[in-house]
Amino acid sequence: MVVVGAGWAGLGATYHLAKQGYNVTLLEAGPYPGGLVAGWKTPGGKSVEAGIHGFWYPYRNIFALINELDINPFTTWTRSAQYSPAGLEVESPIFQELPQLPAPLGTFLYTYFQRLPLIDRLSALPLLYAVVDFDNSDAAWRRYDSVTARELFKDFGVSARLYRDAFEPMLLVGLFAPGEQCSAAATLGMLYYFILAHQPNFDVVWCRGTVGEKIFRPWVEKIEKAGGKVLAKHRVTDLIIDDQNRATGVVCGDQVFNADAVVFAVGVTGMKKIVSSSPSLQSREEFRNLNNLGAIDVLATRLWFDRKIDIPRPSNACFGFDVTTGWTFFDLNALHDEYHNEPGTVIEADFYHANQFLGLSDEEIIPIVQNYLATCVPAFKQAKVIDSSVIRLPNAVTHFAPGSYRYMLPARTSFANVFMSGDWIINRHGSWSQEKAYVTGLEAANFVMSYLGNGQPAEILPVHEDEVHIKIGRSLNENVRNLSKSILPNFWLP
Repeated sequence: MVVVGAGWAGLGATYHLAKQGYNVTLLEAGPYPGGLVAGWKTPGGKSVEAGIHGFWYPYRNIFALINELDINPFTTWTRSAQYSPAGLEVESPIFQELPQLPAPLGTFLYTYFQRLPLIDRLSALPLLYAVVDFDNSDAAWRRYDSVTARELFKDFGVSARLYRDAFEPMLLVGLFAPGEQCSAAATLGMLYYFILAHQPNFDVVWCRGTVGEKIFRPWVEKIEKAGGKVLAKHRVTDLIIDDQNRATGVVCGDQVFNADAVVFAVGVTGMKKIVSSSPSLQSREEFRNLNNLGAIDVLATRLWFDRKIDIPRPSNACFGFDVTTGWTFFDLNALHDEYHNEPGTVIEADFYHANQFLGLSDEEIIPIVQNYLATCVPAFKQAKVIDSSVIRLPNAVTHFAPGSYRYMLPARTSFANVFMSGDWIINRHGSWSQEKAYVTGLEAANFVMSYLGNGQPAEILPVHEDEVHIKIGRSLNENVRNLSKSILPNFWLP
């Protein structure tokens, strides 16, 4: 058994298969398990990583894994804020600590907007129809995927200011692109999962160090104790396919790893690279069509300042500094164990849809970042940068562009024993981001065991059920839609 890619999906599949007694080998192209989210040390021994990732309240399966691994990698629940060049725009509380209201009323009432008028916020109410109508089914994805998020908000009467100051900033740091470049289907799925489904869903914890050190390292140790092999610096270039439509081996340059089944667990960009070198995969239209999918550039910076700076909240999102770029900054003195006693201030600032920055030198980027930080927290203006790390990540995260759904792959492929996993795979669990990647890894492991006829399937915790009023709304909507189909033409293009 071979798993390709050592991120959340690949480690998840490998761990469960190893626990079930399978002889499983995990191949990772990079120098260490974890891919882009693992983190590493600079030559000076300081921890850096390719952007910081939050762990949200509905990440039920990841939190269950953490309990199983018996580790304690997370902070407590943290508050967050949002800034524009005008200053502080939004403050978010810890929603689970407040009286629970029917969704999305709690989110609406408890989120504190500094400048956005109530009349603009109320203009989002008609959008609730689309939220109810989008149920993560194949039909719903096909209805909304060819529409841009910008069109969606405009068609449902969202005010220009609400879109500019609230929804597009969410897209820039959630789907990593401006609204005209985001699928409406992906937008609805993300908004519902993280913000609208249940009041606490926006609550978040953070890793108390790099994910590689705090989570992936002890996880890999567990995998190896269970009998799994984890091999870094092994870039897959092809599959060996027999005349029964089955993969019998995975090719890494001059090496061949025999396989009864294969799980791919890499991002869109990595998968496209594998397909480009693989005649076996290029022979299938589903894999050739992956070239229609895209990815987004990310810039991750870490700055060490010469003094302590009072930062009101540890995690912050920012918009309006560049037209098509969102960014976040984090107070690592508050979040990461190794910086708690740092004499100065350590900041992680990550930029998404950052293509215009990647060609700049470090010496050009660092003053830009410091100036942006000083716009949000003026004390940064007088501080001096004494050390820094700049990591350029071209095509690093999935781009859920309008029309992309038709090219995404399901877990099962046209090869009998080749399965897919990752945050860009079609699945019906309803989760997003790291949680979705991990869940699809478990699903792929279950497909492998079903195919081979041995092993206990992994338990996958479902997303929390819709609240009663949402269930009623979806039921009524489905009945009306079914009735209209029987008497009216289909006005949705395929």
